[in-house]
Amino acid sequence: MTSQMRPADPERRSRSSQKPLHFSPGMDGTFREHDRRHSMGHWDMETRTQSVKYRAPAVQRAFQMLKIVAESPAVYNLSDLARSLGWSKSTTHGLIQSLMTIGALEQCPQENTFVLGPAVADLAFQDWQSYRVGGAVKGILESLRDQIHETVFLGAMGRRRTLIVAVAESTKHLKLSAPPGTGIPLLAGALGKLYLSSLAPEAIERFLKENDLPRYTERSITERDRYLSEIERVCRDGYALDNEEYLAGVRAVAVSIGNRGGLPMALWVVGFAAALEMAHLVKMIDDIQKAARDIRQVVDRERKMLTVQSGEEPLFKGGAFALSYR
Repeated sequence: MTSQMRPADPERRSRSSQKPLHFSPGMDGTFREHDRRHSMGHWDMETRTQSVKYRAPAVQRAFQMLKIVAESPAVYNLSDLARSLGWSKSTTHGLIQSLMTIGALEQCPQENTFVLGPAVADLAFQDWQSYRVGGAVKGILESLRDQIHETVFLGAMGRRRTLIVAVAESTKHLKLSAPPGTGIPLLAGALGKLYLSSLAPEAIERFLKENDLPRYTERSITERDRYLSEIERVCRDGYALDNEEYLAGVRAVAVSIGNRGGLPMALWVVGFAAALEMAHLVKMIDDIQKAARDIRQVVDRERKMLTVQSGEEPLFKGGAFALSYR
């Protein structure tokens, strides 16, 4: 494929000799300039091709599946997806496996159901809608902050990091904070435990084999078996704790918002260990989980409003859903 680029400095060439420069990818991944007359055949072919609407069935099917998983309020297993999409189980299974391989889908431990994977969240990080959601829930975060008097964060978790999308800073003179858009390592304290607790056991095993547990502080949990025990506790209790494991002198608690439209989201509270005992941190859980439920409702409402306001014509139709081109 070729592309055009006009000379940056018009003084360097006479007006009559100013011809578009063309660059094509070489075998080593670099781009080299070449004369347009050597590529006219390719250029003409490309121009003609652009006027033809090419349909890729495999791509369309992949987006159909991702769309229905993202928009359904319930989680689907293999049979549910095959039935909703009108495909055979073998076709559905094959596409699920392909999407799981690239991280676009993930399998949940419960009943072999599927949710959007971290690859989708990584792309969503660059979507302004994440920040729109942050603004919509700011009142909930501030209300929680006023109840517990500590800094409250809302973030979206991807395969390599958690992105802060909204924050309500503590009103204390000495406080912890970070602006929206800040990225935090995926395995940072409570957030890593929370993220892994949402995966199927085999996915957790695979992740821990492929990734080392980092030692951020002297309290960081780097022993695999001990970390697995922490994940089991998170699954049982519904929240994750950080006892100075990511930042020395800082404690945190995190709860899941769930996978909302492709974004595995989390709500967490942080404070200085000197003023925030672990017992007091645990007492906050009820208030934090209530705020998480309220945020789920707001996020779902925002998604519905965006769908209605878009006024887009559906690209694909099938069953009880439509896939629109955005």
